[in-house]
This record gives sequence, structure tokens and C-alpha cells, in this order.
Amino acid sequence: MDSFVTQTKKRSERSIHWEKEHHCKKFKACDEEEGEEEETSIEEEFSHPLPWKKIEAEGLDCDYAQLFSKDEADRLFKQLEEEVEYFTDEMAQVRVFGKLHSVPRKQATYGDPGLMYTYSGVHHLARPWTPTLEYIHGAVTKATGRTFNFVLVNRYKDGSDHIGEHRDDEKDLDPGFPIASVSLGAARDFVFRHGEARGRNARRQVDPVRLELAHGSLLLMNPPTNQHWYHSLPARRRVLTPRINLTFRHIISPQGPGPSQRPRPSQKLGPSQ
Repeated sequence: MDSFVTQTKKRSERSIHWEKEHHCKKFKACDEEEGEEEETSIEEEFSHPLPWKKIEAEGLDCDYAQLFSKDEADRLFKQLEEEVEYFTDEMAQVRVFGKLHSVPRKQATYGDPGLMYTYSGVHHLARPWTPTLEYIHGAVTKATGRTFNFVLVNRYKDGSDHIGEHRDDEKDLDPGFPIASVSLGAARDFVFRHGEARGRNARRQVDPVRLELAHGSLLLMNPPTNQHWYHSLPARRRVLTPRINLTFRHIISPQGPGPSQRPRPSQKLGPSQ
């Protein structure tokens, strides 16, 4: 059975022990002594403290948290349904081996003026931020300590809409920046698969990492995750309601690579930096 390994960050002394549940291996963090708290980790790592869960594997480094309450997530979803303008015609297609194919979901791009994102042979110019996207962008910045300048919006009408295995490694993206993924609407399965463990001719066996992205959640995919792991949102027939996913990115502007090497608030410059 595939492994889903999570480690919950807590501001206290803790011990890590293995727990088998539903045939899956999980990390579970437990307090050794109640009441002994340390004002460390979360406040230092991110500018706005959240109950982050660390998801780690070989070459994979992610953080996961609930960013919005259900009521606020419901409101944001409804507002995005009214505001976002999705691509149509050729802009709603991707080029694979020289041929255009329809995308099994709706897409749109928003961001700072003049930014362009190219993937699958199609160029996407960022539309100006809508009020709701700007609000969510601010919440992500506050939670992560990072300032993103672009967002790709994907709308999945139900479980039949999906996205196959891929890496977000386009040359337009700043490789030193994480990618912040906000999920609104139906909860969907999300699968990471190591690049050397894909297909029939896999070079070695590495268990996939599977998780469910909840309504109002935030997944932070840190470097070097996209160098080693592919990710996908598989089709799920049992899902009958829509989902909107916002992936905030940092596009390299024509003027230069931008502030990708700026440390997080918690980072202290060392000899190698």
C-alpha cells in the first residue's frame, strides 16, 4: 500500500512514533509533557502562524494547512464563480506532440501587469487581479511570508475533470520560489509520484505520496519538489461537485529573476548564503 507520510508541527517538546491505520503508514506527533510550550517553529517559519503539517519524502518538501474556515471558503468560492473569466477556443487547449487537445478543466491566468506564462505550447498573458483573487493572494502572502506575482486558476466541474502527471518546471517560473496551491470546493485526491518511479520502465520503486486537498486548504510545494516529483489530480467519478484550484507562482520578469533568494522571516544567512 502506498505511504502517506505527514508530520504535524507543534510548538512543544514532542516525540515521533509510527502508527499504522487503515493499512497506511503515518507520522504522528505527540506531546511528551503537556503544558510545556515553546514559542518557536511556526511563528518563526511563517509570518502568520497556522497549524502546518509537514509532508516529506525523498526530494519532496511540502507544507499543508487549513487557510480558510468553511464559511469563508464558501464565500470565496461563490465570488470566484462570479469574477473569473476562463479561456475559450484555442486558449482552452494544449499542444501535445504538435497537436492541440482540449483541456479537461477550465483555466484562467491573473497576475501583475505584463506577466506571461507559457506551458504546453500556449502563451497566457496575466489578466489584472480581481478583488477576490487579490484578497486570497494577500492571505497566502501573510501565511507563507512569500509574495507571488501570478496565479493559474483551474476549475474542475466535477470528478471527471482532472489533470495528468506533470511538473511545474517551465522556464518562466522562478525555481527558487515555492508554489502555493489553494483549494476551494470539492475535496479531491492529489498524488505525487517520483520521476524515477513512473511507468513500466521505472528505474526504481518509490512509493507515491497521496493526500486529499480540503475545501479552504493551502498546500505549499517547496523546492526541490518539482525537480524530482510529478503531481496529478486523478479523475474521481464519485465527486459530483465543482472545485476551484489557485496555484500562486512567481514568474520571472523580463527585468530579472526577482527576489527568489530572499530568505523567509525565519531564515538566518549562513556562510553558504
